[in-house]
Amino acid sequence: MAYQPFRVDGGDAFSLPAFIPSAQSSLVPSIAADARLRAAMELRSRPAHPRTTKRHEQPEQWLNDDPKVTLESKDLWSEFHKMGTEMVITKSGRRMFPPFKVCVDGLNESTKYILLMDIVAVDDCRYKFHNSQWTVAGKADPEMPKRMYIHPDSPSKGEQWMSKPVAFHKLKLTNNMSDRHGFTILNSMHKYQPRFHIVRANDIMKLPYSTFRTYVFPETEFIAVTAYQNEKITQLKIDNNPFAKGFRNTGNGRREKR
Repeated sequence: MAYQPFRVDGGDAFSLPAFIPSAQSSLVPSIAADARLRAAMELRSRPAHPRTTKRHEQPEQWLNDDPKVTLESKDLWSEFHKMGTEMVITKSGRRMFPPFKVCVDGLNESTKYILLMDIVAVDDCRYKFHNSQWTVAGKADPEMPKRMYIHPDSPSKGEQWMSKPVAFHKLKLTNNMSDRHGFTILNSMHKYQPRFHIVRANDIMKLPYSTFRTYVFPETEFIAVTAYQNEKITQLKIDNNPFAKGFRNTGNGRREKR
């Protein structure tokens, strides 16, 4: 099932306090310094689970586009989601599993697009795993400014993006508040939602002033942890992740004590 885009009203400029454009890190200072963009970002990063949105007149730049986005490995994501997906965060950075991967259709083949994603807090709560279930444990810790991870192939023509699944397997999660590697900084025991964005632009520098189409897949929601809390999640990761040999051999992944 393809998810239709969610757009925030009234925003012709989307602020990115910290772009993570893989091979274009030199862009970060100039964009992050723009106070106007930072203010706009506060509106974009409010927690949201959009299901349906009001239809608005399409911006001129989208008149020839009708993007459709589907989540790869949807069944696996759903299996994790039923148990309460957990993603391990470390000081050195850890990749997501299941990996975030989507298929895109309906783009203009000859037009260039920038594809990116971010991860935002779902609510203002802190959680704990107690009696085999997740429960609210208090108010959330302050969040670091959210970074956008730009797919390293951006910008590319629609034809290229539609030719194969778009994978964000290089994105890493960390709990290092002083991270300088461009990883996504999260708080342990907090709930998050990945978001996927499509921007019709041929230059990274045009991003802050471009129209974003945002897609949210509720089944990709997860709780960040420094060690797996639910043994069923640990086993599901072992059964499906070819790189989980460490868990099989040593039994790593003990619950963290809060």
